[in-house]
Amino acid sequence: MILPNSKDAIHKAWLYRLLSAIYDNQILANSLYFKGGTCAAMQEFLDRFSIDLDFDYVAEKKDLAIIKNNLEIIFANLGLIIKDSSKNTPQYFLKYPTNKENKRNTIKIDVTMPSPKSNQYEPARLKEIDRIVFCQTIETMFANKLVALIDRWEKNNSIAGRDLYDIHHFFINGYQYNKNVIIERRKNSDLKFFFQKLVDFIQKEITETIINQDINMLLQPQKFQSIRKTLKQETLMFLNDEIKRL
Repeated sequence: MILPNSKDAIHKAWLYRLLSAIYDNQILANSLYFKGGTCAAMQEFLDRFSIDLDFDYVAEKKDLAIIKNNLEIIFANLGLIIKDSSKNTPQYFLKYPTNKENKRNTIKIDVTMPSPKSNQYEPARLKEIDRIVFCQTIETMFANKLVALIDRWEKNNSIAGRDLYDIHHFFINGYQYNKNVIIERRKNSDLKFFFQKLVDFIQKEITETIINQDINMLLQPQKFQSIRKTLKQETLMFLNDEIKRL
């Protein structure tokens, strides 16, 4: 995973320490399947930095207490402090020790529970931590990212510019998406309608400010400057092409 700034090295190190410990625990390895931006970046599907760890919960609901207990033992062993957590799902904000020069000192763990039934997974070797981990397929990641852009707005009234960047990157690299994930998550079998709604949303809600604030910290400066002015328009182009194809 590419570091946009040398100050992010400590965050990357803590991400990988935590991820390695999670997948060295057999209970957690069988219960939490890896996904999201960090997963995609570690497999070189993305060329940006990612700061959180995202998982799908694939165990039985009755095992939730065991899963959380195992996670919290790992946090304690690593010296991570739980700043906040959810009572209902394995979601945590963890603080790691850092010096004053580093503004970032928190790792978010987010677990989707229940995860979409149409999600697909495969074992993948994550070279940077030398582990084989069950991860969402790239087709599943792409589909979930397409939905996430508008889903964040509908549920939390928030927009993540990185979602737009990832969608653009997946399109421009020719990746395919798992249409069944979109159908299940949007509860609508009309893909053309979904993509048109996504186009309308991007045109109306995605501003240059959102792109600048969210993405500039995740890309190397030269890469960010080369993409920021064309990102929105090119993504709309790809989405409109998909509407025509459908």
